[in-house]
Amino acid sequence: MPLKVVLLYPPHQSWPGTLVKPNGSLAYPMLGAALRDIGVDVRVIDAVVGAEQDDLHEVFNSSVELPSGLFRTGLSDERILEEVADADIVGITSIFSDQETMVFATADLIRGAFPEKLIISGGANARFRLDKFFKHSFDLVALSEAEWTIQKIAKTFEQGSRDFSDISAIAFKKGDEIVINPTRPEDVVVDLDELPMPAWDLLPNDRYWEISRPHGGQAIHECKGEIKYASIMTSLGCPFQCSFCHIASEKEEGSITGAIGLFRIKSIERVKKELEVLRGLGVKQVFIEDDSLFGRKNRGVELLRAIKGQNFDIIDVNGVNLIHLFRKGKADHEVIQVLDEAGFKEIGLPFETANPRIMKKYISNKWDPINSDVAGLIKLCKEHGLLLSGHYMIGYPDETLEEVENTIAMAKEHMAAGLDSAHFLCVIPLPGTPIFNFAMKEGYLPEDYNIDKMHWQKANMINTTIPPKQLEEIRQKAWEDTNHDWYQREKKALVGQALDEWGGSSTEPKTS
Repeated sequence: MPLKVVLLYPPHQSWPGTLVKPNGSLAYPMLGAALRDIGVDVRVIDAVVGAEQDDLHEVFNSSVELPSGLFRTGLSDERILEEVADADIVGITSIFSDQETMVFATADLIRGAFPEKLIISGGANARFRLDKFFKHSFDLVALSEAEWTIQKIAKTFEQGSRDFSDISAIAFKKGDEIVINPTRPEDVVVDLDELPMPAWDLLPNDRYWEISRPHGGQAIHECKGEIKYASIMTSLGCPFQCSFCHIASEKEEGSITGAIGLFRIKSIERVKKELEVLRGLGVKQVFIEDDSLFGRKNRGVELLRAIKGQNFDIIDVNGVNLIHLFRKGKADHEVIQVLDEAGFKEIGLPFETANPRIMKKYISNKWDPINSDVAGLIKLCKEHGLLLSGHYMIGYPDETLEEVENTIAMAKEHMAAGLDSAHFLCVIPLPGTPIFNFAMKEGYLPEDYNIDKMHWQKANMINTTIPPKQLEEIRQKAWEDTNHDWYQREKKALVGQALDEWGGSSTEPKTS
């Protein structure tokens, strides 16, 4: 009998009035493919949408209020236990910090019913919260990219051993001690073509497509024909080290993760093969999830030229850094042209701040908000029919009211130049990021901070120059004052339609 592994997305918790979106991240297609390559029987269960025998409307419409005031959506505890009953190993990813409570609740549920099962985790949140994870039923936590690591874990377990001390890039509990086996340079895959082809077929794609609620992308709702989307990554890592991003803590070989934050690429032929796999699954819309699509600009341009004519709608999720869209401060016509020809329908533009001081201190100084012709860039993108969203971050620890107002004023200028929508995010000091370490050290986060409440609409820090409550009011007002009335009506109508069809909490939906 082959080893059986279930990779489980836990139920989702959400703020009242917000739309629940299935996870569907690339972690499990990648890990599942690695396990398949060594003959493991692997399944993916997304508890948010359920399995084939579950009524999708009932599962996705079954939000229950939690003691925290948040809402839980997904399979019942009993159904989760049924799905993992025959598994030898259960993997539960923890990428998103605000879902940590659901990860813990699911692990504890499984441990209580099946004490013999091996329960493992990984992801940006898990590796930086080891003490919490080992208090909540986890046996192992992968510390880095885990395609090869999970193969080693599976082979060891299949041989009847629970001694994982010879495996690098993991952490485990030995008595009262947390043992960290460091990530070695050879654990980091430099040539991404060596990775297995992602097993997208393991995902409950038909359910995702029926719900038609991907985690990003406004343009997908304007696509003609069926909505059948999937995600790919053509590169990993990023050339920048922004304080709010976990990649900034993953650049050095001596770090807990190894140097996985360094920019690495797949070959153009590999990307074309991945697109062919997606085509075979019936995919129509592709989200390119790269952290920095043009991290090597010439390669990015060459890639997009190579996939011209593939007939996918390509919808980027904030993976195009602004500096790569300019050449000497002016819009780069070549880059915009190839984006259009490759099939891009939407670009998220991460403007982030209008203030050079904030840009330099917190955001890698990665573009020049003073000397860049943003109006020219927006005009050129609109000439190519691209839907443009602008993204702005406010609420850095020492950011002044004047600096926040500068950013809001910049957003209004961008809207006047033709931007389709503007989105304002409060800075989130997530565990594993430099700004988290800074906030803890300098008293901007309390020792008992609530990870459940780390949400982009919320002021997540204390003792900031702008008081938290005032910052939240500024953020909401900025969204309402900056976006067109028609866009706000359209957004609310879209949310209302989704709530009517799939349900949600009874409070007024938030749309910003």
